[in-house]
Amino acid sequence: MEPILSLRHITKLYPGVVALNDFSVEFIPGEVHALLGENGAGKSTLIKVISGAIAPEKGEIEFKGKKYGKMTPAISRGEGIEVIYQEFNLVDTLSVAENICMGEQYGRFVNFKRMEEKAAGIFTKFKIDINPKVAVESLSTAHKQIVEISKAISKKCDLLIMDEPSAPLTVNEVDAMFDIVRALKAQGITIIYISHRMDEIFTIADRVTVMRDGGFVKTLYVKDTDREELIRLMVGRELSGVYPAPEKVFEEELFRVEDMSGNGDKDISFSLRKGEILGLAGLVGAGRTELARLIYGADKAEGGRMYLEGKEIFVKSTSDAIRNGIGLIPEDRKQQGCFLEQSIEWNIAFNNIRNMSKSGFVDRKKVKETSEKYCEILRVKTPSLNQLVKNLSGGNQQKVVIAKTLAAKSKVIIFDEPTRGIDVGAKHEIYELMCSLADEGIGIIMISSDMEELLGMSQRILVMAEGKIMGELEKEKFSQETILKYASNC
Repeated sequence: MEPILSLRHITKLYPGVVALNDFSVEFIPGEVHALLGENGAGKSTLIKVISGAIAPEKGEIEFKGKKYGKMTPAISRGEGIEVIYQEFNLVDTLSVAENICMGEQYGRFVNFKRMEEKAAGIFTKFKIDINPKVAVESLSTAHKQIVEISKAISKKCDLLIMDEPSAPLTVNEVDAMFDIVRALKAQGITIIYISHRMDEIFTIADRVTVMRDGGFVKTLYVKDTDREELIRLMVGRELSGVYPAPEKVFEEELFRVEDMSGNGDKDISFSLRKGEILGLAGLVGAGRTELARLIYGADKAEGGRMYLEGKEIFVKSTSDAIRNGIGLIPEDRKQQGCFLEQSIEWNIAFNNIRNMSKSGFVDRKKVKETSEKYCEILRVKTPSLNQLVKNLSGGNQQKVVIAKTLAAKSKVIIFDEPTRGIDVGAKHEIYELMCSLADEGIGIIMISSDMEELLGMSQRILVMAEGKIMGELEKEKFSQETILKYASNC
């Protein structure tokens, strides 16, 4: 079968970086073709070349028999290429229907009824339960992702690129999205699927291409490979054990929450041992992130008490939390975790700037030494500490957020979806870091929607539903079925 898209010898250079290095690959009509690679492997650059967002220095793009030295956004969309990016491209204040039909004209005046009918038709076809009339800002993260998918497939589409589409979705929502992908495939639409979740690749993809350092490594049929081979091809090395474990065991209590209420949560009580990795499970809307924000002082608690090392602490703001030794690695690192337009050095120093100042002046030497220390510990890949965080890969952005928290000398760290949207190599580094922090006696609360990660990294799991803790599981009692039972409040 003739390929629908061929990329030949694509090269893209940035100052000091070869983003794509003589890259060639072909995509077949009606296949789900996965792209795998560590952050910085060149996947995002490749997407931008295909969509016309950037032009390569050299190479050839052939789409549906037409050859191009470079694409443009107009040519790409006109020929039937649609992209769903990791970051949402929605207008929150407009309705679902308006977002889906954006750029389309229905006569001289806005025809809301026609737009709503079109959106409703897509939702009915793919069994999606979303009201086309509601504002996008009222939707959950998962539903926003589904609107993005619906917007893309509402257009003339022969090639759909999906960049980490499952990142904000629960298990059930991922299954629903896979049904959409299968239906699109049955219509002959080619799908380029990018995901760091290895199980998804084996569930949905026909072929997989592995990238490393901007270059082509290998294309394989999914049925002919396994997880270990793909990881080895991605990282260029063996990884010892998928989920490492802390070496030390502590018995004493480090942190305790009693009767915490607010932000939709009710009467939450639990304890965290020194050096423990405590998993927090639950479905979207269960109240996990809401609890994290209460503990961190980002949202106001209506009641409850917190104790650290046996002493009651009072947290009315994030500054109070930081000062008391509580850190948060938020779910949305771009919006809440770091300052994208500032340097790595500036970000790392931010939470601890008072301790890096003398007589009201910032001690530049101390800031630099601290930033260098944590960049080295976390192996942040950057040419300079002055590099803007927005120019880093997702995995390295996450490391900067973690470095900022570590620099503030936190004793309790909440990791909210710590590895969402980052590659398997960076994931393993973060897992090893979490274990080394636990060995130092730091208590970790880990919120994760990745069931494998939750079961593999946690020493104990609390399951939440409807703003309450529904169950507590010790390691020997872990099972996906039990967690889902508690999470569904059954």
